[in-house]
Amino acid sequence: MPRVHAFRDDALADHDAVGLVDVLRSGAVGTEEVVAAAIARTEAVDPRLGAVAHRAHDRARAEARDPRGGFFAGVPTFVKDNVDVAGMPTQHGADAFRARPARRDGDLARMYLATGLLPLGKSRLSEFGFSPAAEHPRQGPVRNPWSTDHTAGASSAGSAALVAAGAVPLAHANDGGGSIRIPAAACGLVGLKPTRGRLAQDAMHRSMPLRIVADGVVTRSVRDTAAFLREAERVYRALHLPPVGDVTRPGRRRLRVGVVTAAAGRTADPEVAALTRRTADLLAGLGHHVEEVAAPAPPTFADDFLLYWSVLASAIVRTGRLTHGRSWDVERCDPLTRGLDRLARRNLHRVPGALRRLRRAAALGAAFHERHDVVLSPTLATTTPLVGHLDPTAGYEQAMERILTWVAFTPWQNVTGEPAVSLPLATTAEGLPQGMMLGAGAGREPLLLELALELEEAAPFARITAPTGS
Repeated sequence: MPRVHAFRDDALADHDAVGLVDVLRSGAVGTEEVVAAAIARTEAVDPRLGAVAHRAHDRARAEARDPRGGFFAGVPTFVKDNVDVAGMPTQHGADAFRARPARRDGDLARMYLATGLLPLGKSRLSEFGFSPAAEHPRQGPVRNPWSTDHTAGASSAGSAALVAAGAVPLAHANDGGGSIRIPAAACGLVGLKPTRGRLAQDAMHRSMPLRIVADGVVTRSVRDTAAFLREAERVYRALHLPPVGDVTRPGRRRLRVGVVTAAAGRTADPEVAALTRRTADLLAGLGHHVEEVAAPAPPTFADDFLLYWSVLASAIVRTGRLTHGRSWDVERCDPLTRGLDRLARRNLHRVPGALRRLRRAAALGAAFHERHDVVLSPTLATTTPLVGHLDPTAGYEQAMERILTWVAFTPWQNVTGEPAVSLPLATTAEGLPQGMMLGAGAGREPLLLELALELEEAAPFARITAPTGS
């Protein structure tokens, strides 16, 4: 398989973000040297990955000369191109308008960059984040570093591809139906969707009728994700949730783990189901109590979530000119976005009932986690598809059927507001990463991080630099 990565003997070496902080503080390397290496790596891999939406390299070089403070001071990163960063356009992966540079940082970027992270630019996503594969008719697809024939997942595709390829150790992602966890699963990364309200959010996401979007990061190590949540919490503290704190080692308590291989009317394919049960065996071998259970989602969940998803698309389509100005042209939206708009307009009478049922999901999730500390499922129901399989220009009906087949497990936690993490614990027969997902009750990120650290120690994650077939 055609792999792409930029790991080499430079200032970044193979450090994760926490390791890079250590070498920066030691003085072994300087921030300018690190940023120069990250820019060089990005330019080396991006022609084959198509992951960068906007370059801000001159700004990054200038900031490297006098980096802002924070734990991650001087660590290079990318910000997903659906949040505002001052001086950079926010294009949302779309051709339907021409974005101007943002006048100020949004609430998420303000919190994110206050940790010291230094942005090299913006990363690509699918149009408005609606598709789980970032395939653009003009810019082309975002490709998977593990195999450029395959999708990198979405919507946080660009961030995941750049982290997996070694351009930066950590990048911003957000998740409204799985968009942190899906590309993490496809690209062999750690991707944790936090509890609803855990991190600061931009007004667009806070104003949703049902807040399904959560921001976070994709990383190559569990400790990087844990460190990011710790540092973000020092900037923005969600007072309605127990603190995450400083999680640095596995937990001692043995957990009740429910294993799910079917959800939202779909069943994981045989290979993915077998890999999930192998992960369950690993957990049992570590002393956890493991049993197969039924998913907590009711039979109406998939249809209700799709209808709500379509309402969000329709809101963008119908308010595009007001939001994005006179350059807005709805005909330049892709067929998936316009198909979702049509679905919403045909079914407006069903929206209130769907919202009522979706809002009950939090109680169902809480009841499930009274019986099971953690739920284990595959992150995605099938192995990672080839580029083109989820092409949004192929037509709404084909694209949506293929999306629903692949993305059956992740939307539940977006609706309940609970945290969930995808870990690169499995490898397919084809040699690609296959993420395994762990979910817990609201506010239980520390529990997930402790378990993730234990699993990472017991079954070290595959490395993209390893020889093919190893």
